[in-house]
Amino acid sequence: MIEERLAALKVSLPNPPKPAGSYIPVVKTGNLVFVSGQIPVKDGKVQFQGKVPTNISVEDAQSAAKLCIINALAQLKDELGTLDKISKIIKVSGFVNSTPEFTDQPKVINAASDFLFDIFGEKGKHSRIAVGVASLPLNSAVEIDLIAEVT
Repeated sequence: MIEERLAALKVSLPNPPKPAGSYIPVVKTGNLVFVSGQIPVKDGKVQFQGKVPTNISVEDAQSAAKLCIINALAQLKDELGTLDKISKIIKVSGFVNSTPEFTDQPKVINAASDFLFDIFGEKGKHSRIAVGVASLPLNSAVEIDLIAEVT
C-alpha cells in the first residue's frame, strides 16, 4: 500500500545509502525503529551542498529535505522488508546547514513533514525539531533522522 502511494507520487526508493561513519543506519528496539541521520545523497553523491540561503535556496533545501526522507524510507524498507509495517512516524529531527541570520529552518523541514503526510496520511503526522547548524557532514545542506513505530 505504501509502495503504491510512492509510485503514485512518482517516487522510487533507491538502494539505501551506506553510512558515512562508524554507525549503523537503522536500530530496531521493541516496536520502535530509529533511522540514523540521512543526507541528500543520490547515486553516491551529495546533491545539495552548502549553506542556506547563501549557497542553496530555500526551495532547493526543501528538495534536499525530501531526498533525506526518501533515503530514510529506503533504510526502513531495507531493515523491515516492507514499509507497510510502519504504523506511525513518531519524530523527525531536521538539521539545516544555514547562515546565522537564517530563521526559516521550519520551512525547509516542512517539505519532509509534508512528504511523510502525503505517503502515510494521519500515520505520517509526527513531532519534530528543525534546527539551524553551522555545518553538516560532507557540506550537506540538510540532514534528517527519524523514529517510527512498527507492527
